[in-house]
Amino acid sequence: MTVDLSSWRRVPFTGAGLTYDCFEKGEGPGVVLIPEIPGLSPEVAEFGEHLVSAGFTVVIPSPFGTPGRPATMGYTLGTVARLCVSKEFRSFAVNAERPITKYLRAVARDLAARTPGRGVGVIGMCFTGGFALAAAVEDVVNAPVLSQPSVPFPVSARMRRDPGLSQDEFEVVKERTRTDGLCVLGLRFSGDRAAPPERFNTLRTHLGDAFEVIELDSSPGNPDGYAKGAHAVLTAEVRDNPPNSAFKARARTVEFLKEHLTATA
Repeated sequence: MTVDLSSWRRVPFTGAGLTYDCFEKGEGPGVVLIPEIPGLSPEVAEFGEHLVSAGFTVVIPSPFGTPGRPATMGYTLGTVARLCVSKEFRSFAVNAERPITKYLRAVARDLAARTPGRGVGVIGMCFTGGFALAAAVEDVVNAPVLSQPSVPFPVSARMRRDPGLSQDEFEVVKERTRTDGLCVLGLRFSGDRAAPPERFNTLRTHLGDAFEVIELDSSPGNPDGYAKGAHAVLTAEVRDNPPNSAFKARARTVEFLKEHLTATA
């Protein structure tokens, strides 16, 4: 797959002491789409185009990787190695507030101030999945989507249970679900060890009915033919002919965004 990003407006954005290029396109309520590893790949750009066609103004920050570059094993592993030692992302830290999430909140505030609707949505995927939840500390974020959240890397039982943000941030999010009507959408494949079930169990326990879960069957012999290592719910695994469960999960994601960003308060 190739991608042409020339139709997207590319501008640097500075927030919380960090500066990265952001790609913007579309009209309508705002959605911040955070790339998965290794970066703003053709698959991520295609998902962004899908959101634009669904009626959203989409901003894709590019905090790592090379925009438009296709994912390869070497490129992906190199990106992971760099992110593992980056203080902005704190890949292995539990109960951690990550500097990148403060940047993403600034992006969300800026987008909300100039787009219609009830705040903005934030979608995180894979390495960035949990960042969407941390962004919901910001009260303009009304539709956080966590697709296969994989940070902190689940190399211990404590890391597998960790929700991906600090306790203080989590308390704010929990309070918003009780008093502000905040809802959270989470997606994962049933056999995905990178986005462990323990993490979703933690979120279910603390967020209750405010946490909507879509878990796609990737067990052996599953009806959609997903491989054991199926991971990218909203990008690489989507098939439309015939529509598979990832296709339906992506459709539900769009519906979730519309429900929470365009409904009358």
